[in-house]
Amino acid sequence: MKETVLGIQVNTENYDELIEQIFQRIERKEKSLIVAINPEKIMKAKEDPALKKLLNEAEFQIPDGIGVILASKIQKGQISERVTGVDLMMRLCEEAATKQKSIFLYGGKPGVAASAAEKLKELYPGIQIAGIQHGYETDNEKVISKINEAKPDILFVAMGSPKQENWINANRDQLYPTIYQGVGGSFDVLAGNVKRAPKAFQKVGLEWFYRLMMEPKRIKRQMALPKFLLEVVRNTKRN
Repeated sequence: MKETVLGIQVNTENYDELIEQIFQRIERKEKSLIVAINPEKIMKAKEDPALKKLLNEAEFQIPDGIGVILASKIQKGQISERVTGVDLMMRLCEEAATKQKSIFLYGGKPGVAASAAEKLKELYPGIQIAGIQHGYETDNEKVISKINEAKPDILFVAMGSPKQENWINANRDQLYPTIYQGVGGSFDVLAGNVKRAPKAFQKVGLEWFYRLMMEPKRIKRQMALPKFLLEVVRNTKRN
């Protein structure tokens, strides 16, 4: 099921329900893009028709930001829990190891995808990593050939948003994988180059606050949240 938040579609399902749907799509060979939705992206999409189209045309839009959960509460919607990009990636890897589906890691600086792959092997023994490719290869055809030769079921692309989603959309018709997820800095997290917020912050949806404490210059980006919630309140009153 989907719910609309300021013109952007968002999935209402939890991790388990999404995992089930995604693996059913692998069995049916239905190509699908997973995008992470947060308040900053929704506010950008209001001003950027191409971004709005990209987000709404994806097969899965996961509620990645705590602001999206608050927005759903304000408009008496059905979204009850966050589904973060990095955690969904981990859940997909765990399930892929169990169901013997293969993955491919594309993106990041040279060496990062390789380190992330090693960590995944450690976490999920038996995981089939069909291949890796850093994000600094300039020959796109070479990247496509490498992915297609590896024949993975799932492709994770780490380039930052919306660059990663645009790359997926531009190339997926000629790519082998069924499931595509743009995962931002997740390879760096797996490789140990970037630390996630402590579990206590994650649990209550305050990862954004932890990141703000670590990087005060993010304050400009974080200002999108109060503006977003105000816009949701106004929109709910109008409707």
